[in-house]
Amino acid sequence: MIEAIANILRIPDLRNRIFFTLGMLAIYRLGIFVPAPGVDRVALGDFFANTQGSLLGLYDMFSGGALKQFSVFVLGIMPYISASIIMQLAQVVVPQVERIKSEGQAGRNKINQWTRYLTIGIAIVQSFAIAASLEQMKTLGGQDIVINAGWGFRAMTVITMTAGSCFVMWLGEQITDRGVGNGASLIITAGIIARLPTGIMRLAKKLQLGELNLLQLVLLGGFMLMVVMAIVFVERGQRRIPIQYAKRVVGRSIYGGQSTHLPLKVNVTGVIPPIFASSVMMFPATIGNFYSHPIFEAIAAAFLPGKWTYNLTYVALIIFFAYFYTAVTFNPVDVADNLRKHGGYIPGVRPGKQTADYLDRILTRLTAGGSLYLAAVCILPTILITAYGVPFYFGGTGLLIVVGVSLDTVAQIEGHLLTRHYDGLMGSKSSRSRGRRGSNASL
Repeated sequence: MIEAIANILRIPDLRNRIFFTLGMLAIYRLGIFVPAPGVDRVALGDFFANTQGSLLGLYDMFSGGALKQFSVFVLGIMPYISASIIMQLAQVVVPQVERIKSEGQAGRNKINQWTRYLTIGIAIVQSFAIAASLEQMKTLGGQDIVINAGWGFRAMTVITMTAGSCFVMWLGEQITDRGVGNGASLIITAGIIARLPTGIMRLAKKLQLGELNLLQLVLLGGFMLMVVMAIVFVERGQRRIPIQYAKRVVGRSIYGGQSTHLPLKVNVTGVIPPIFASSVMMFPATIGNFYSHPIFEAIAAAFLPGKWTYNLTYVALIIFFAYFYTAVTFNPVDVADNLRKHGGYIPGVRPGKQTADYLDRILTRLTAGGSLYLAAVCILPTILITAYGVPFYFGGTGLLIVVGVSLDTVAQIEGHLLTRHYDGLMGSKSSRSRGRRGSNASL
């Protein structure tokens, strides 16, 4: 590991990219503590003391604690992720958007620009909903959270939060373009990791007060270690499809004839489905806060974390987005055509349509197993928290995002090292079996 870090420092481009990424994440973390006007933060802190495990607590996790601080980065990167979901759905459903995507880099730039505009619109709606809901919130003692409620507070909140969300979106794009890893995923990961000291302090307090004994703490640590090991094992797992290239004679030279393989990850989609599903699950609460109608309030109450309706819908969304994102990012027909053009074929499978069907069948099975794995990792800790009171403060979704994004970022760093004839971060042996690099690049 020390040698790998030394190798990173020897490569100016990689060193600058890593330092740039760390600098952008530091700016994001500093912005979390820049307060937005109009709220009594003491009363807000008392209110959030009772939101552990609720939907507000989940949103606060994705915003890195910005909601509890009521900072200018309250919305964080979530409006951009919601806009990305809508635009990726449009690329499949709307023929005009799909045609623009096929125009190459110019079409992708246009879709990215539309995503930014949609991000602003979503941020305006969400910030207004947050302002309206904050005006109705009171502490257990009946103290108002908003100092001076009214349209002035709402307008100031909308302007401040929308501008903060746009700045966070810009930070994420800069990290993706000029840093290492996917910017949006790293921003979410940085917010989750920032909650680690708070979780450790809460566990220490429970241990001190006798609410948690040493054996339970050891079992909790062992459970977290098993979850991390399972995530690493599955994320590194691959299905290798053998590929044989036919020999070609060009003049006096012979080309091809070698054997290779097409690696397909067990979890093809990475951490994208849980992030997308969590973003969608926040819409019912947003609607319930925006419209004070009994029907909308009942819908919002039914989709609180821990309820069976929330868990069932969350699992269904994870499975849906796993299949959807796989269909968007991997086209078996294109892969089969490229193999045929370069003289490649799968032994025992005819080139063309049969190869595409074979790849699609394998990909469907892998996605089924990968989606169930994602759902299990995300939902089981939530069940332990709500049903048995296990003090698992980080949640399965947060742990999956942290481990998955870390593996993808390390894989990108290994790619930079290996292209310059250095061993990867995990050594030369593990670098041969490294996971897919840049799996979240579409965010």
